[in-house]
Amino acid sequence: MPLIITPFESNLHHIHTTFFVTHPKTGSKHSFEGIIDTGAPCTEFSDVILVRAGFIRSVDQEIKIKSGLQTQKYGKTILPKVKICGQDLNNFEVFVSKLDESWGIDALIGLDFFKRFRVTIDYKAGHLVTEPL
Repeated sequence: MPLIITPFESNLHHIHTTFFVTHPKTGSKHSFEGIIDTGAPCTEFSDVILVRAGFIRSVDQEIKIKSGLQTQKYGKTILPKVKICGQDLNNFEVFVSKLDESWGIDALIGLDFFKRFRVTIDYKAGHLVTEPL
């Protein structure tokens, strides 16, 4: 895997990125919007989005976001093929979560992704550099 430079808009509150997940049975490629969250230990995907893309069967309606939190993890799933910041990963385990809808995102990309790479975030240039370790 090569060194990849991913541009982002440095004037936003968070680093937003678009990434892709390929469904193993259909081969269809799904585009997701997420934010880089270096304070999150694990990557979390919206349960609603995972259902819509066919990666899980249903949303657990009984799970609610606890007061004071913006996400609520409640399960795990494996994404067979995902491309984040231009880097391809196979069999990437992520948390299934309720995400606060006001964020307008599909996922939080956490440290479990970034621990696989040498990462440089350059706010002045507005880009994130990932290079495999």
